Amino acid sequence: MPDRTVGEAIREAAERLCATSDTARLDAEVLMAHALGCSRSAMLLARMRDPAPAGFAALVERRGKHEPVSYITGHQEFFGMPFMVGPEVLIPRGDSEVLVEAALAVPPRAGIETRRVLDCGTGSGALLLAVLANLPGATGVGIDSSPGARAVAAANARALGLADRARIAEADWHSPGWDEPLGGPFDLVLANPPYVETTVTLDRSVAAFEPASALYAGEEGLDDYRVLVPQLPRLLAPGGVALVEIGYRQAESVAAIGQEAGLSSRLHRDLGNRPRMLEFSTIA
Repeated sequence: MPDRTVGEAIREAAERLCATSDTARLDAEVLMAHALGCSRSAMLLARMRDPAPAGFAALVERRGKHEPVSYITGHQEFFGMPFMVGPEVLIPRGDSEVLVEAALAVPPRAGIETRRVLDCGTGSGALLLAVLANLPGATGVGIDSSPGARAVAAANARALGLADRARIAEADWHSPGWDEPLGGPFDLVLANPPYVETTVTLDRSVAAFEPASALYAGEEGLDDYRVLVPQLPRLLAPGGVALVEIGYRQAESVAAIGQEAGLSSRLHRDLGNRPRMLEFSTIA
């Protein structure tokens, strides 16, 4: 029996993965391109009649057990940039790109040539590094309490040529004095803290594989906002802005936490028109 071609193997894999994924065909194509060691576009253009590589079946097996494609390949694109990812960090989502877009739209303060950025809960470093890559004069600090996450973020900073402008540091906003070694205040503060309610049932590919400490924040999903948001006025330089990701049902609650701390807020929506981020600034 002749070997299956790449195209045949993709078709069979997509049929199998329909029970696991809403994007079964795409998953199969991405995994095949990874097995071939080429881009998906190059595979679709020129490799579909090649013999299917032996390693492809094992990748499909892993996806069939709900493991995220990004963890299988070890990479995820975010804001047009490639990021290494693994089970130590959340997979960067396209919805979070609204934080980067908003950060790039913030005008520099008068007389400030080098903007300073703080990324709270940096994970893979996606938010911080995407902002720094698009603000050539900026420098930043990405903090995380997880050693595994800090290792991934530092590796991404090196791979993207940003290690000279991005410092990855250990810090936990629940600990007194956590920000003192960071050298603030900051012109931009980015944060995608845990905000999932512990009562919510997530998709198995998320709940069983992504780090729970970066997902869950109490019964209301507000525990980390209640700790971090009141500290933002201290972290922000005069005229600075904090951009904080939220769950789509949390805008009113998180804005109220900010108001109690002396912050005004503006809501930003994602591409699906869902509430996604609050832009905080100090009330003049």
